[in-house]
Amino acid sequence: MGFRAACIQMNASDDVVANLAQATHLIRMAHSQGASFIATPEMTNLMENRSAELHAKTQTEADDISLARFQALAHELGIWLLVGSMAIRLPDDGTGDQRLVNRSYLIGPDGTIAGRYDKIHMFDVELPKGETYRESRNYRPGHAAQMVETPMAMIGMTVCYDLRFPNLYRQYAKAGAEVLCVPSAFTKTTGEAHWHVLLRARAIECGAFILAPAQCGTHPRGRETYGHSLIISPWGEVLADGGIQPGVVLADIDLDDVSKARGRVPSLGHDRDFTPAGGP
Repeated sequence: MGFRAACIQMNASDDVVANLAQATHLIRMAHSQGASFIATPEMTNLMENRSAELHAKTQTEADDISLARFQALAHELGIWLLVGSMAIRLPDDGTGDQRLVNRSYLIGPDGTIAGRYDKIHMFDVELPKGETYRESRNYRPGHAAQMVETPMAMIGMTVCYDLRFPNLYRQYAKAGAEVLCVPSAFTKTTGEAHWHVLLRARAIECGAFILAPAQCGTHPRGRETYGHSLIISPWGEVLADGGIQPGVVLADIDLDDVSKARGRVPSLGHDRDFTPAGGP
């Protein structure tokens, strides 16, 4: 069983309307080239690092115009569409926590939402050259993995910084995930050092296809993202690399490659209990 997958590579800005237009154009381009599963990057509709402006431009799921447009587009084209992530305002739960969620959506060809995943791991780091990120200031961490069964494949949903936590991916693989999605806005600094090797490692460890659509280039107020959207085979081969410019990368996905890779190295069945380091 196979299908053609596409990763959309974007250079999103702090203008929601412009980002929606860019994403729509690239999704249509991917569809015209035969893709039936199309994935967009993290923060598809808004790259905004100013807290007040971020909150002002963010809506609840029910009111978000971008989400509604993406649902309509998936229905029009008859595709499976992974909207890598968007900033979403949560309804007031009485706790006083006003933080947003960084939420990924899997939309079916009928336009309905088949799966939602809130990014679990928050990117709170200080990088060389003065780069500082405190994602947890504006976003509430998710607490649940999300795997979605589609007619094409079993899909495991993650977002960006989750990539550095391999146990999440291993749990997906052991539960039957065949395609792992990693929509991202990796920084240029960390991307140059770790992007390819981490994604290839997750593919190899899990014996699964990796779809990793990414943001690229320079964004408002000087933020730089790495690009290089990747599609990787279960054996760790890079099937497509998006380079550093906005565009589309495609690859044909043959799920027989999943069973072949897991059969060659059946490590998903070789877990053993052990005493943790420093334990009794």
